[in-house]
Amino acid sequence: MSHSDSVHPKGLSMIAKRRIEAEILSHVYEVLKESHGTEVAQKTLGDAVRRSAIEQAERFAQAEDQPTSLDSFIELSKLWETEDALRIDVQERTEDTYAFNVVRCRYAEMYKDMGLQEIGHLLSCQRDGTFCEGYDPNLEFSRTQTIMQGASHCDFRYTYKKDDQKDKS
Repeated sequence: MSHSDSVHPKGLSMIAKRRIEAEILSHVYEVLKESHGTEVAQKTLGDAVRRSAIEQAERFAQAEDQPTSLDSFIELSKLWETEDALRIDVQERTEDTYAFNVVRCRYAEMYKDMGLQEIGHLLSCQRDGTFCEGYDPNLEFSRTQTIMQGASHCDFRYTYKKDDQKDKS
């Protein structure tokens, strides 16, 4: 995946990158919690990670050789699966939909092992939807449950709306 090398360091898995980020952000979170309370700390951390996800997605989109699409997104999403970080069970794949369940999430396992289950959803899970905003505004995401928050699986559902379809929904 050479087009993403300039956006994501070659040889660094996404799960390793998330571990490094979590090690730093956990300290920021604890300091904020002590000074401003849990609610402010979670909102601040959530807002910062959200901005990071959108910015990262914009960089990935700019690095694409072709215009972004559902296909390019699916190809790119393999980065998050490396090192068996996610085990997915594809439910549906059509021209404009991609639906899968995550049946094992090593990101959630890692955050729990690090003692960060309180903020794991802010560090990773919330990125899934906000990433779409930066990558391609036609890409819509929904999910009703996550392993991180105790479910048996995460239900990822992506829909790609062409510009002429967006006004109708």
